[in-house]
Amino acid sequence: MARALELAARGQGHVEPNPMVGCVLVRDGAVVGEGWHQKFGGPHAEVAALNIAGPRAKGATAYVTLEPCCHHGKTPPCTQALIAAGIARLVCAQRDPFESVSGRGIAELQAAGIEVEVGLMETEARRLNAPYLKLVTSGRPWIIAKWAMTLDGKIATAAGDSRWISGEASRAIVQQLRGRVDGILIGSGTAKMDDPLLIARPAGPRVATRIIADSRATLSPESQLVQTARDAPVLVAVGGNAPQENIARLTAAGCEVVACSDLAAGLAQRSEEPSVSIPALLDELGRRRMTNVLVEGGSKLLGALFDAGAIDEVHVFLAPKLIGGAGAPSPIAGTGLEKIAAALQLADIELRHVGDDIYLHGRPPVKS
Repeated sequence: MARALELAARGQGHVEPNPMVGCVLVRDGAVVGEGWHQKFGGPHAEVAALNIAGPRAKGATAYVTLEPCCHHGKTPPCTQALIAAGIARLVCAQRDPFESVSGRGIAELQAAGIEVEVGLMETEARRLNAPYLKLVTSGRPWIIAKWAMTLDGKIATAAGDSRWISGEASRAIVQQLRGRVDGILIGSGTAKMDDPLLIARPAGPRVATRIIADSRATLSPESQLVQTARDAPVLVAVGGNAPQENIARLTAAGCEVVACSDLAAGLAQRSEEPSVSIPALLDELGRRRMTNVLVEGGSKLLGALFDAGAIDEVHVFLAPKLIGGAGAPSPIAGTGLEKIAAALQLADIELRHVGDDIYLHGRPPVKS
């Protein structure tokens, strides 16, 4: 199963919104076939392993990281392929909560006389496919928060300058993240101050939609985002009363504009105007089947996501620099918490030096 999980991880960035799945076939103590889901719409892991094993699959045990599918989607059901191959036993790490599977795959295999065991290395499997599991069960994407900051906890100077806090090696990791996610989200302030392009260089397996939370649709037509909107998608999330002339200007330039408003929730809860609602925005991205969304700031947007309990993963680059300034922003604004005991505690911590920076990656503990 450990090998199957290792294989499954190779599909990251290639298979979403499908889950990452790996399969290892073992007969008489020897591996006779292995495979993983390599790309969306392509053969599933079980079929890839069966194709390698051929007739040696008969009587074998299949170790699979997720319950085999039992429905016709982009490909035929994996359950039927396993049954036809004569698999004697199946060990899967966890059930698939997707409504078209959700225990039906296991039941179909058992009805065909195949012994089924569920739960081996389930924690590791849930960690691997946490973004998929969140999308399927909540209808919202996995939110990855990223920022670079100085030793005194600043993401920019008081004047708004942030280029460059982190080093080149750290920025290369960010490019890798950009290349495997479905969307990259920033606030209107970051768009105005930094004029980012938000395109992975070099390109990764996915081309992310650039998403701007911009309540008044003020994104400049001269910005890099708008100027490249016909090359890579730009989605502008606006409030309910964004000026129609602003919306028309962005739409004409090739941007897509969607209203995500809520009087009670958003980036400016105390504002007299409806702002961009975090829940409405996440629901919209989920409807678009976005599995992973990378948030690159600013502090107001990250604060709104934190206050909404929506941050699922964190990538932080700590640079050996000090800039000071009471007005210099920290990574997460918003309302925040009153008690240290209520703090979001990260687990699965990765901590290492990247050039002169310290890179920290973590996420909350896997929920059972």
